Amino acid sequence: MSKSFTITILGSSSALPTSDRYPTAQVLSASERFFLIDCGEGTQRQLRVNKIRFTKIEHIFISHLHGDHCFGLIGLISTLGLLGRKAPLYIHSHSHLEKLLQPQLDYFCTDLPFQVVFDAFDPKQKTLIYEDKAIQVETIPLKHRIPTVGFLFKQKPEDRKLKKEFVFTHQPGIKDMVAIKNGGDYLNKDGVVMPNGEITLDPPKTLSYAFCTDTKYNENIIEQIKGVDVLYHEATFASDNAQLAKKTYHSTAEQAAQIATKAGAGKLLIGHFSSRYKNLTILLDEAKTVFPNTFLANEGNVIKVGE
Repeated sequence: MSKSFTITILGSSSALPTSDRYPTAQVLSASERFFLIDCGEGTQRQLRVNKIRFTKIEHIFISHLHGDHCFGLIGLISTLGLLGRKAPLYIHSHSHLEKLLQPQLDYFCTDLPFQVVFDAFDPKQKTLIYEDKAIQVETIPLKHRIPTVGFLFKQKPEDRKLKKEFVFTHQPGIKDMVAIKNGGDYLNKDGVVMPNGEITLDPPKTLSYAFCTDTKYNENIIEQIKGVDVLYHEATFASDNAQLAKKTYHSTAEQAAQIATKAGAGKLLIGHFSSRYKNLTILLDEAKTVFPNTFLANEGNVIKVGE
């Protein structure tokens, strides 16, 4: 599979857009597939600014039905129709999204040249909602004011690689090579068993990305995201607003860092910033005190998972 596994930040603001921050939206490029995660207002403009082709997006994952995470959908769908899209567009979300969006589609997009396919999931359950030969996506139940999930993107492991000198010397058959790639040993022509570890190379490390917004501090997610390469976790407030975070079912930057630490994440991205913070240094410094490998999820940033 392709080693390409990147996240492009399209929007990092919570609730209100600001003059330089858009509501939540990200694009994850994994194994030559493009996935849109949330679709706040202005998403299609941000796709253009970041030179991401609209037609490459086949699947959209919506974490919950607050407007700052889905107000951009109808505009994006309409634009895709004007661009002549033919391929189906799959939207993974709470079942209520179809009820909300279908009347808009019926009114504004009557001649849509492609099918919008709604794939509903139960936000209370961890569920495998997407899978292909290279990647799988699970929901992560979160704690917010309305039903909300995060998403865990995981590459599937590749087969082991046969050493070239082994193949050249012993010329195994196709059935033997398949068995060896799956971990089997090899019985050579002299009747000697050659251990798998001596005739193969380890496959590349699989990569993973966890997207967790909106949510209050929730240790229940730790086991599911343990060891994730990159964790995106909301950090709506600084700790001086911890009571407000608790009341609104959001997290502080310090709490995001605590989750990253307990999950053993490789890197932490914080986002979903309250519009009250013109300078985000206070949030970054607060998180770094607990989890040094923390970064801001600023608009236009491209993060390579695994680096």
